[in-house]
Amino acid sequence: MSDAGSLHAGAEALLVITTVDDGDVATELAREAVEQRLAACVHVLSPGRSVYLWEGQVEEAQEHTLLLKTSVERYDALESWLASRHPYETPEIIALPISSGLPDYIHWIEQCTR
Repeated sequence: MSDAGSLHAGAEALLVITTVDDGDVATELAREAVEQRLAACVHVLSPGRSVYLWEGQVEEAQEHTLLLKTSVERYDALESWLASRHPYETPEIIALPISSGLPDYIHWIEQCTR
């Protein structure tokens, strides 16, 4: 697990990205993350094609991308929860700092994840 505070110094909020191969699972994860206040909002994208290297082989799969908006303070809890609930052996869980954005929106993210 990361130390989100130092990893994302200067960021007020994070955009967390993960993918799953099932639309129902994507919706379930999105709903639970918001209900548990781990994310203020989760955008589930239509399925797309992923091409990746796994165990020495080039693989292809249809996946749904989830874009989770969370506060820096809630990242560690979100990461831990997502890793425990994710159906993949090694899930993609990456966080990008939101270094700027509409102040009211950033404030909303922080309020929703308290």
